[in-house]
Amino acid sequence: MDKRIIFKNTDGSIGIIVPANCSLSVEEIARKDVPKGLSYKIVNVSEISSDRTFRNAWTIDDSELTDGVGD
Repeated sequence: MDKRIIFKNTDGSIGIIVPANCSLSVEEIARKDVPKGLSYKIVNVSEISSDRTFRNAWTIDDSELTDGVGD
């Protein structure tokens, strides 16, 4: 799958979910797997840096997390 689900954890770190190929849509996976009450965004894999050197420094503005909220 060429999509990723990104969200901000309660401690401010960034969470990235790599959806498995299954019968659920990426939207269904996001609602199910993003922690309850946290906003998320579905992006193309190309939008996430492949350089993991400083991955603990990755940030996202809350206003960008507009695709839904975890159930």
